[in-house]
Amino acid sequence: MTEETASNNPDKKNRPTPKRKEAEAARKVNALAPATTKEGRARQKEITRQNRAEAKIAYMRGDENALPARDRGVAKRWVRNYIDSKRTIGEYFMPLIFAVLILTVIPNKYIQLAAIFLMYFVMLYTFVSGFFMTRKIRKEVQTRFPNEPTKGIGLYGFLRSTQMRRMRAPTPQVKRGDSF
Repeated sequence: MTEETASNNPDKKNRPTPKRKEAEAARKVNALAPATTKEGRARQKEITRQNRAEAKIAYMRGDENALPARDRGVAKRWVRNYIDSKRTIGEYFMPLIFAVLILTVIPNKYIQLAAIFLMYFVMLYTFVSGFFMTRKIRKEVQTRFPNEPTKGIGLYGFLRSTQMRRMRAPTPQVKRGDSF
């Protein structure tokens, strides 16, 4: 057969058979090489960022399916609403600490001492009122939601009550003074 007829023949491959080493190298996919293009990664990053932003908005809104396990359930929702409807001393503790810090800089030992006593008094009052609040929350949850577990629910309410209102997550769904 001539070369001209061999190139026209579809059964012929018109190239030499590759060596085994070359064939195996061609089949391998480099694990370090990027699987997608730069634009694909940028697009995926943007989609991930949008999904996270939507999930955060849903979480802050209090959507049940967007909440982590520690915040899910009707009992936890009730505790959040109960705490958010009240004004507690614990939510003012951090601003008070800042004020104490400023007062301790004043070179008068009586003002410094009074500021430190005030801080310790508020801290003690916060824990004592928190103890009674946790007991009340657990009793109320047991009566309102008999099938819900009460383990840790009082501490959940106490910790929420020590956060400043605008820093709470999920955001408060009720106004202060509301009854529900």
